[in-house]
Amino acid sequence: MFDVFAKHMKGRLTTNELRQLEARATFKKLRRRQVLLQEGEIGQHKVFVTKGLLRAFFLADDGTEHILRFAAENTWIADHESYHKGTPAKYNIDALEDSELLLWARKDMRELMDTIPALQAYTNSLMAGVMDQLVHRNLMNISYTSEAKYEDFIKTYPDIFQRVPLHMVASFLGVSRETLTRIRHASPLKHS
Repeated sequence: MFDVFAKHMKGRLTTNELRQLEARATFKKLRRRQVLLQEGEIGQHKVFVTKGLLRAFFLADDGTEHILRFAAENTWIADHESYHKGTPAKYNIDALEDSELLLWARKDMRELMDTIPALQAYTNSLMAGVMDQLVHRNLMNISYTSEAKYEDFIKTYPDIFQRVPLHMVASFLGVSRETLTRIRHASPLKHS
């Protein structure tokens, strides 16, 4: 499993630096629907997905599920605020498929970033990418039509579109399942 991470990091870290990361990593398997982080818990780990698919979501007071993001292979996931500040998580993270993960405890990751400048640079680059995604998502939610949101999702996440139920795509886009069904039938971008 660590070889998936090592391949992802190829050219970014030396063999010795990868060994240091491997020594502090914890391997975890999640079954489909198994919870990794529950709202209210403290996020203790940075998580890298080597296999499978996870989602971050919260439930509104009326029980409506709102999906914030998906994390497939070769991506990181965490409640960043909870992880960095030690505050209760504001959302849940669970597995949509059987998944295999690498986890690093907060203390270990901080020590690794202090001793491996390239890891710190990589993390900074990742966080910049997260910020770009958040800005894009906010702009999309404010100014895109439902049709444009759907087309953007298909272009940005073609693999995920094929792996999750339609109601989850609708939740991520902030539209009803009925609206998404109507859009799909009218769209020139046909996906099953």
